[in-house]
Amino acid sequence: MDEAAALIEQAEHLLRRAAALPVEHLTDTALCDLTGRTEQVGRLADALRVAMAGEIAERSRPELRTEGLGYRHGCARPPHLIERITRISQAEAARRIRLAGALRPRLALSGEVSPASRPMVADAVRSGRIGVESAGHIVRILDSADTATPTQLEKAERMLVEAAETESADLVKTQAVVWREYLDPDGARPRDEVLRAQRRFSIGREVNGMTPFTGLADPLSAGLLRAAMAEGTAPDRQPRFLNADDLDASDPLLDPRTRDQRQFDILIGLVTAGVRAPGGSLRPTAMVNIVVQAHHLDRGTGAAWIDDVTEPISAFTARTLLCDADTSTIVLGANGEVLHLGRKERLFSPAQRRALAVRDGGCVWPGCTAPPSWCHAHHLLEWEHGGPTDLDNGVLLCAAHHHMLHNSGYRMKAIRGKPHLLAPPHIDPHQRWRPLGRQRATRTPAAARSG
Repeated sequence: MDEAAALIEQAEHLLRRAAALPVEHLTDTALCDLTGRTEQVGRLADALRVAMAGEIAERSRPELRTEGLGYRHGCARPPHLIERITRISQAEAARRIRLAGALRPRLALSGEVSPASRPMVADAVRSGRIGVESAGHIVRILDSADTATPTQLEKAERMLVEAAETESADLVKTQAVVWREYLDPDGARPRDEVLRAQRRFSIGREVNGMTPFTGLADPLSAGLLRAAMAEGTAPDRQPRFLNADDLDASDPLLDPRTRDQRQFDILIGLVTAGVRAPGGSLRPTAMVNIVVQAHHLDRGTGAAWIDDVTEPISAFTARTLLCDADTSTIVLGANGEVLHLGRKERLFSPAQRRALAVRDGGCVWPGCTAPPSWCHAHHLLEWEHGGPTDLDNGVLLCAAHHHMLHNSGYRMKAIRGKPHLLAPPHIDPHQRWRPLGRQRATRTPAAARSG
């Protein structure tokens, strides 16, 4: 047995013992600490999984023909062999192989070995500093920045790896998209056309009384759909598109539907309203916010960002939508106008809430995806303690995280006009104030200046 196999056997033995121990009696601090340590072990195991998948693919490459590892085991493709050995899905096996391709040293036809295409990601994965989910986002998205120079890609890779060491995979994905749009500003418009060409909707035949349908939406269409859904399914909103027979007469606000059922009813309600409207035009009341930098809008290059949609559209497309009744194009300049109401008003005005939506992009709590229409405008310095109803003292929080902020060890304050969060010591032993906000358009200049 070689050294690697012996070490894996020892690790498996120790992990079996650890998995058998009860966790119910751990203190909160110990539970959080153990969760982090367990994830660290998982990252190292994932690094090994990716390395093994890459090696199996290398030994099964097509030019080896009948001598290939996969062929000798009766498998036409490497994912089939990995599926047979590990019992994972072929899709997961293929994902590991793709990631390994960017993290492994490359062998040229001349026999020379070149470094991995993403060496900093490879080192971070092998050492367990970042997970394979974040690594996959970095590799895939940077690979699509077609016009970026090697120096620019190296800078982006370094900063994204640093972000992945402290941020969630979802936030890393968002930052990677921001980097791609900065590195390849001319690529947004062609991507608009490619994505729009992939839009589709299909409806099947009835099965057991129910008819299936499926589809794909381009970013702008997805923004319109998400805005309509968010408006109708916000937690504080009275039920909409609900059949009178389904509504509990004893409580007009009681909605028995699941979220998916509410969204379905909203979609059908909008379609029905559109069919009945003069000319059959569909006019939802939800507004889609499109945020774009002024210099990008003027040139027609670069990216514009839609509320609650990860993939941006081009600034050129945003410019064509300036007069669209269903969209609102919000232009950000170098010095945006700030609304101030001082202490005269306790509640944030609709205009201020709209400005907060532009700045924060939705609930600012890390990992939360609640859109602006679901959020409360919270005073960073409480009104009762002298806090003004000013834009730089406001922040968007969904109801759950608003309540959590008031009833937990987390603290929040404004630093240089932006909300920052401080986690309890058992979550963040370094006690660092972390900037908050999901607005992608305002991140681009910061990304360009850093490093």
